[in-house]
Amino acid sequence: MKVFLLEDDTDLSELLTYHLQKEGFEVVSFSKGVELLERVKEEKPNLFILDVMVPSLDGFRVANILRSSPETKDVPIIFLTAKTAEEDKLKGFELGADDYITKPFSIKELLARIRAVMRRYGALREGGIVRLGSLTVDMERMEVRRDKEPINLTKTEFAILKTLLENYGKPVSREYLVEHVLKKEVYDRTIDVHVKNLREKLGKEGEWIKTVRGVGYKLEDVEPK
Repeated sequence: MKVFLLEDDTDLSELLTYHLQKEGFEVVSFSKGVELLERVKEEKPNLFILDVMVPSLDGFRVANILRSSPETKDVPIIFLTAKTAEEDKLKGFELGADDYITKPFSIKELLARIRAVMRRYGALREGGIVRLGSLTVDMERMEVRRDKEPINLTKTEFAILKTLLENYGKPVSREYLVEHVLKKEVYDRTIDVHVKNLREKLGKEGEWIKTVRGVGYKLEDVEPK
């Protein structure tokens, strides 16, 4: 599995390369965005890890170009950045990031989040069964089960769940859910009611659906207490 790493800090780039290679990844590192984009013309990786604050062509601009290309629009992207402001994170997710990791971070955390992104992409690409805590979600058959017991969701509730799964860890706005899920003009409150019902039906996994104040919702594993 090949990773393209954009990081202009030589020491950090070497450290990340070392640990990723230990995990079995093939790593190609770049210090400039233009170099990465040139290499993409020759081969496509399985994952992009982009530092946001690199000179000249920054990680956000590189991601925008990658997402605009038919060849790379579906390749997962993880941002690494010292920018912690909420608006920067939202910008990253709006550009199609699959995760956004702020510095400093532990190598163990990074590797865990890389594995989570890659597992999710594998399941969603194949249209297969996605694990959600103790639940299984069959994306093709539109079925949710706890063990062998079905959880009966309405079409709208499943569509919301599917959208949140496809954007795991990323905020999804109420406006997006109205336009792409309900596909009709409704009050924001209507979405809130559907989400409330979905949370209740999912039980403890319903806690994974988190409210993002002023934006909408995101699906994310609940941190152990």
